[in-house]
Amino acid sequence: MDPNSTLSGEGQAMAAIEHRSFARIGFLGNPSDVYLGRTISLTIGNFWASVKLEPSQHLVIKPHPFHDLVQFTSLDHLLNRLQNEGYYGGVRLLMAICKVFRNYCKDNGIQLHQGNFSLSYDTNIPRQTGLSGSSAIVSAALNCLLDFYNVRHLIKVQVRPNIVLSAEKELGIVAGLQDRVAQVYGGLVHMDFSKEHMDKLGHGIYTPMDISLLPPLHLIYAENPSDSGKVHSMVRQRWLDGDEFIISSMKEVGNLAEEGRTALLNKDHSKLVELMNLNFDIRRRMFGDECLGAMNIEMVEVARRVGAASKFTGSGGAVVVFCPEGPSQVKLLEEECRKSGFMLQPVKIAPSCLNDSDIQTL
Repeated sequence: MDPNSTLSGEGQAMAAIEHRSFARIGFLGNPSDVYLGRTISLTIGNFWASVKLEPSQHLVIKPHPFHDLVQFTSLDHLLNRLQNEGYYGGVRLLMAICKVFRNYCKDNGIQLHQGNFSLSYDTNIPRQTGLSGSSAIVSAALNCLLDFYNVRHLIKVQVRPNIVLSAEKELGIVAGLQDRVAQVYGGLVHMDFSKEHMDKLGHGIYTPMDISLLPPLHLIYAENPSDSGKVHSMVRQRWLDGDEFIISSMKEVGNLAEEGRTALLNKDHSKLVELMNLNFDIRRRMFGDECLGAMNIEMVEVARRVGAASKFTGSGGAVVVFCPEGPSQVKLLEEECRKSGFMLQPVKIAPSCLNDSDIQTL
């Protein structure tokens, strides 16, 4: 028997646990989730992060052979690596969710057994593309912990996005709940972050929707997203200071999610085109071109040049596109993306990832 394996109470070796969490697209209403607004988001099967938990004698967080690289061929290799990938891999994310999960259980009187484990991860979500790569690692790890400690039935689905976000906040990552809700629930989700819900419940009201309501979508992204908007935005501070333009604009963005829900239910594709374009236009008015970044704006413009609707999937780095005229318009889009050096993929929608135990906590 492997000396690192762990025995359960019945004397049986506990099996390894593995979970995937998918990249997400903010379809309508973002970034109003950070401003007590409403959004519609979906998870996509094109990209994902996976986390594997193996019972072990000691608690081990395993570095990824590529994303947590610490051995280089030269000083120039190290320099290029840091310029392209940054300083951080996923180890810190796994450590943070372990800490936050333990504290949450302690604070809520949830008993955990004393077994140890090794955590490892992998991801194919492109970096800096606004597809929620970091939170995907964290939410997949949370799922592993829920199963390892057999506490899935004790932690409500609605609060799990808060746990994921708390882990990221530990690391100074500034974000809203939208991405974490999408990845915890999976599929297509309408989210209402109104002040009354956030104050009363500590979370929003999350309503899964039928993924078949969505029209065919495409994703544009850059392989090397070097220009993702370098100027720090003052929008958050202006909103906190009571700036009427920002407050009214953010409310308008949140209302797009409500109109979008109606349009989806009615299969009103011309309305979806209008709403997607308006979502980006309002964001652009609030944040300004310098903050959004020239490459990000060009991705949106590439789609619009062929008459397609387009907007950011998140805060920049990738764009979600709807071609209402169908395959012929997609062909034109493919050509425009090729000329501009952008990647284009049809969106594969990942369905809900909730199991029966999860649904019972709702």
